[in-house]
Amino acid sequence: MIARSRLVAIAAAAVLVAGAACQAHNREASGHPAPSAGSRDFTLVASGDVLPHTSIIDRARFDAGGKGYDFRPMFAGVRPVVSRADLALCHMETIYGENGDYTGYPLFKSPPEVARGLAATGYDGCSTASNHSLDDGAAGILRTLNALDQAKVRHAGTARTAGEARSVTVLRAGGAKVAHLAYTYGVNGFPLPPGQPWAVNMIDRKKIVADARAARKGGADVVVVSMHWGTEWQDAPDEDQVDLARDLTAAHSGKRPDIDLILGTHAHVPQAYEKVNGTWVVYGMGDQVAGPMYNDQGVQDPRGNQSTLARFTFAPPERAGERWEVKKAEFVPQMFDIDAGRVLDLNRAIAKGAELQGERDRIREVVLSRGAADDGLVMGK
Repeated sequence: MIARSRLVAIAAAAVLVAGAACQAHNREASGHPAPSAGSRDFTLVASGDVLPHTSIIDRARFDAGGKGYDFRPMFAGVRPVVSRADLALCHMETIYGENGDYTGYPLFKSPPEVARGLAATGYDGCSTASNHSLDDGAAGILRTLNALDQAKVRHAGTARTAGEARSVTVLRAGGAKVAHLAYTYGVNGFPLPPGQPWAVNMIDRKKIVADARAARKGGADVVVVSMHWGTEWQDAPDEDQVDLARDLTAAHSGKRPDIDLILGTHAHVPQAYEKVNGTWVVYGMGDQVAGPMYNDQGVQDPRGNQSTLARFTFAPPERAGERWEVKKAEFVPQMFDIDAGRVLDLNRAIAKGAELQGERDRIREVVLSRGAADDGLVMGK
């Protein structure tokens, strides 16, 4: 088994209110030292939307031999990359159903076994704020977060209680405390559950900055923000994405930026990576898992099954209280093979003889379209 530094989730409800210090998990109590500025490098991997359409649900049932649902084979092709990271984050776009009541588009209710598949692949946490977060109201959020908890996959962006909504998800990676925050542009017009205005985190610049500052005050060394944003089927980030990325990365407390990394989802297609105000922004990673995707002209569009894994290696500062810097920035091109029902690492697939160079070249062109190569972004293996 690959040795790796596993996450520690710290839910400190007072953090966003008063910036109280985060409480340590059992792991720290069992003899692991608290993180410090002298800690080792860590590698963070993140991936795009997990969007189980009906065909995906059917494939998972087939892979389980007709009894239950098994999503592990679906993700097996990227497990080597995901499981070797110190910290791996996914985007769980849909909510979970129960007792066989599972549906695809337009109102998604996915089998809770998805969570087990994510855990087996090596994911430590997922963002859960999306336009589909209220596809089954508060009950859907409850089932989803319960299933992720049972699979030991942490989550950020939706909440079951007001206390959970005020808390910060903090994960341990290489001795660093990494805060994971997540927000969505909307919820497809559904009203927030009665009495639960906190159920889904909505994009609001002031709130995001305030949350990031509170997480930092509570002890986070690195603050990662997942954003469900952008214009569907648009390769280039839209004006709102670009403006908000510029505003968020410009936010500082003293000489230290409040946000260290922005990870985008929602557009269904891979979008550019860009270093903005010295901070890496992934405008859109694309769909990691999805059935056949039809664009806004109603035409099946292969871009909807292309995506990237983002991989960033962070190095600790020389002095406590300074910024953890990204010393290596990479993207790994992926594709979901809708016929086989498998996520493909395109580099590995091509090395094995698959004729997929055109797909990989297109993804690389889009990812580098805003000059990220000049800032050191490379295609990883």
